[in-house]
Amino acid sequence: MTDQQWQELLHILAGEQPAKPPIGFIIDSPWLPGWSGMSTLDYYTSDDLWLRANLQAINTFPEVMFLPGFWSEYGMCTEPSAFGSRLVWAEQNLPHADQVVASMEQIPGLQQPRVTTDGLLPFMINRLKLTQPQIQQAGHKIRFAIARGPLNIASFLMGTTEFLTTMMMDPDKAHDLLGKITDFIIAWLEYQRFTFPTIDGIFILDDIVGFVGDQECRDFVAPYLTKIFAAFKASVRFFHNDAQGLVCAPYLESMGINLFNFSFNHTMQEMRDLVGDNVTLLGNVPPRDILAQGTAQDVSKAVREMVDSIQDKRRIIWSCGGGMPPDVSSENINAFIAAIKDCVK
Repeated sequence: MTDQQWQELLHILAGEQPAKPPIGFIIDSPWLPGWSGMSTLDYYTSDDLWLRANLQAINTFPEVMFLPGFWSEYGMCTEPSAFGSRLVWAEQNLPHADQVVASMEQIPGLQQPRVTTDGLLPFMINRLKLTQPQIQQAGHKIRFAIARGPLNIASFLMGTTEFLTTMMMDPDKAHDLLGKITDFIIAWLEYQRFTFPTIDGIFILDDIVGFVGDQECRDFVAPYLTKIFAAFKASVRFFHNDAQGLVCAPYLESMGINLFNFSFNHTMQEMRDLVGDNVTLLGNVPPRDILAQGTAQDVSKAVREMVDSIQDKRRIIWSCGGGMPPDVSSENINAFIAAIKDCVK
């Protein structure tokens, strides 16, 4: 993000009304390779192609805040790789991380990763080091320390069904696993910030939060996310959960979160009523069915419905309900931008 975009984001989080309606999208490997004309594997394995795709996006759509901006990642394999997961790669599809923990009895023996050396983490850091001069030459800076959330990582290490079953059948072992993962996440965030002092944001993604009930959210989600978002004093504390988002919404502010990306299944006003007035909302046009598979007219109609669904336009960044999915065309992004400019005054 540029200095101007960063300052605009901080003003929005403070409740100030920007001169122009803010538009932002989460972009990473599900969308960028295909949109920029390269394979997913090329995107992951070539720093030059990764940089080219990201620069192409920011230059094509200068009105858009792309979040987190120049995201160095390897899909869902990033964090599991540090725990020793076997990684399966494909030319055009996203990679997959195999399970590491076959049963809950193995949790106590799970080794804590070293964030400076283990898995793909050094590759992520070095990619940013190598490309940082070009990123800064383009007027941007590395702004966010990023990680998948504790439940998300646990579901990859164990399997989603197996981990959720462990939460119910042996909560002590589930807490043991979440505690180890949380310590890893905090060390990983701190290492990113130490390496790149321009970082002033924390970005955590965890869709598995949407799979639990209220009591489980209070017991297995809130304590760990609260600890993570307090890892360092970040101006932007950004959380993504585009699964069922109502369960965590009432606890976001108390967990230290001030920016939330959520599912298109929840209206802007519904989410505002639950999160309160102090959390900025990022959403929520349907990403796959409208932004990727719809026509430009479909996008414009969905944007109007989104804007009309909420009265108070403060602390809102107009987006889709989740990250940018595969196959979203430039035409539809431009239709989104034009519709926002026309609808939000």
